Amino acid sequence: MKQNSLVRTLVAITTFGFLLVTIGCQCPCSSTCAKQEKNNEMEWNFDKTQLGSIPNNWEVAETDGKGTTAIWKVVADNSTPDKSHAVAVTQSKNQGHTFNLLIAEGTEYKDVEVEVDVKAMGGEEDQGGGPIWRMKDANNYYICRWNPLEDNFRLYYVKNGKRKQLSSADVKTDSKAWHKIEIEHKGQKIVAKFDDKKLIEIEDDTFQDAGMVGLWTKADATTAFDNFEVESPQSFF
Repeated sequence: MKQNSLVRTLVAITTFGFLLVTIGCQCPCSSTCAKQEKNNEMEWNFDKTQLGSIPNNWEVAETDGKGTTAIWKVVADNSTPDKSHAVAVTQSKNQGHTFNLLIAEGTEYKDVEVEVDVKAMGGEEDQGGGPIWRMKDANNYYICRWNPLEDNFRLYYVKNGKRKQLSSADVKTDSKAWHKIEIEHKGQKIVAKFDDKKLIEIEDDTFQDAGMVGLWTKADATTAFDNFEVESPQSFF
């Protein structure tokens, strides 16, 4: 009898523990999120998202939109690092200082590491793109982008819908290949890397609160993104 009672107790504890783990793993990215780990890490690779759709809990938005919202959707792309899906702007008729945004709703990061793979697909006025972070809304955020038309890699903030350049570095590379952008932002210090090379290091206090993360392109740029990762580590730099 004592042995049976012990077995039932162990089963109950195991079941309860499983339920806690299952409940604790809920996250705003739903099936588009590959994993959520320690230090509030989240990763999206879009491989389980239906082709032609917008990932769950992501929102299409614009800065200084003119009523011709860019088309974002998940596409099949065998050239991706994992030879599967990517999320992309596949069509945009925008011009000038209209910025095309895809925002991960429900995210909130202050000190953060951001990493994303990016591939420029086209655009006559603009190409490329990059990640956004500490985003208050569609008119207030940090952005770091690569533009193969200009052969440069730049860090900006957008405040009240107006963009200001913080730093720039020259980059000449294969414009049709996948490239990696990495951001490390702690306090006021921002480090930006391109293909594992640190090209920008600067301090800025424009946005000091936690905010959302997302993806960004400009004007008519058509661009693909994959393996978008964010985390709030205890310490870095």
